[in-house]
Amino acid sequence: MTIDKPPLVVDLDGTLTPTDTLVESVVKVVKQSPFNLIKLALLLPKGKAAFKRFVAANSGISPETLPYREELLEYLRSEKEAGRRLVLATASHETVATCVADHLGIFDDVIATDSTNLKGKNKLAAIRAAIGEKFVYAGDSAVDIEIWQSASAAVLVNVSTSTARAVRKIIPVEAEFSRGPVGLLTWAKTLRVHQWLKNLLIFVPLVTAFSFLNVEKLLTATIAFLAFSVTASATYVANDLWDLESDRVHPRKKSRPLASAEVSIVSALIVAVLCLLIGLAVAWTVSWQFFSMLVLYLLVTTSYSWILKQYVLIDVILLSLLFTLRIVSGAVAVEITLSKWLLAFSVFLFLSLALVKRCAELLSLGQSGGEATSGRDYRVGDLTVLWPLGVGAAMSSIVVFGLFISSPETAARYATPVALWLVALGLVYWLSRLWIKTARGEMHDDPVVYAIKDKGSRVVAILMAAAMLAAHYLEFSDFP
Repeated sequence: MTIDKPPLVVDLDGTLTPTDTLVESVVKVVKQSPFNLIKLALLLPKGKAAFKRFVAANSGISPETLPYREELLEYLRSEKEAGRRLVLATASHETVATCVADHLGIFDDVIATDSTNLKGKNKLAAIRAAIGEKFVYAGDSAVDIEIWQSASAAVLVNVSTSTARAVRKIIPVEAEFSRGPVGLLTWAKTLRVHQWLKNLLIFVPLVTAFSFLNVEKLLTATIAFLAFSVTASATYVANDLWDLESDRVHPRKKSRPLASAEVSIVSALIVAVLCLLIGLAVAWTVSWQFFSMLVLYLLVTTSYSWILKQYVLIDVILLSLLFTLRIVSGAVAVEITLSKWLLAFSVFLFLSLALVKRCAELLSLGQSGGEATSGRDYRVGDLTVLWPLGVGAAMSSIVVFGLFISSPETAARYATPVALWLVALGLVYWLSRLWIKTARGEMHDDPVVYAIKDKGSRVVAILMAAAMLAAHYLEFSDFP
């Protein structure tokens, strides 16, 4: 059965897909080589069509991983089944548009940029030349009003209230698909505010030195924590952009705001730059030494995100060092000398936690039938090596803690050093429990998030803190 409706012309960026394929393609080109930024800048004076041609030729967009507006797709498929002609019309380069059209398999024609940038009037002229004066247009922004003025009807896709009102005054609306504005919760997920908890490590030197009652140092540590957290959020955005495609094929990470295009890349970049500037400015108010530590963190984490995380084992070693770097930065901020025992303990502990994360990911991958991770050099078969390596690192951290208990330094600082063995027992239980949960497939792929949500982990942490305080402040003369 064929329906008697005008051809439905559908825009791509922001309409069929909530993302911008040009921006994504630029990210891919820069990811291939940062020097491509220079080439892109030199292409701008040659016009948008030449710019898009170069980007399309060097990016290789993957239509199968792009996010699509599922409600709109369902509508288009039903119209196609009813015999309606569907046309994909976009300012994106024809290479990108053709790939998307071929992947979806519902479009009869494709109108896209080649030698002429199809934006505004050029796009309208191309539509008229291909299908005539009678058509319905599906778009997403005020820029499309010029095309809607010449259309028979409109399909509105996530347009603003003012744009919807303006279109309704011009032509009838055939269908409307909307999504609510980006809320604070979505932005909190984009900036990974929950990951700020990792930066509480900045307070560790204050706690281990038992200087947490010093108001001035506590305030300084708090400011340092905020500076580190805001700056880290900027790096998380950059990391998510770098991992866009691999995140989209990940069972959990595909729902991240950037991977799902719930937040636009341009908006995220603007917010990330603001976070970076604010974080560095706040860090400078603490001290130039702390500022230097934060810059070092940026260099290391950027190297990790862009290059080094692709190499097996190097990534987990760097992760453990990044955690330890937070502790060192906290010591620099409050001007406290760190114990060599604390540094050695933290490296082994965080190496174990980093391996927990990798093992949890590989276990989940294996259960879903996968064999190798995307964007990282890990295979499911590597678990035979990673399991003992991670458990060994955990036990090594406890051995270091035991040596710390027996050291002269500890005897001088604690009233009852032997009571610290209660903390050691707590560590044995907690770390062993983490690895058992991982083996059972119950571990969230981020052990820090798991530990925060897990009641058992919270109880053990409170008991260990109480035992440490008792060991420092209380003297038990008859303690064995």
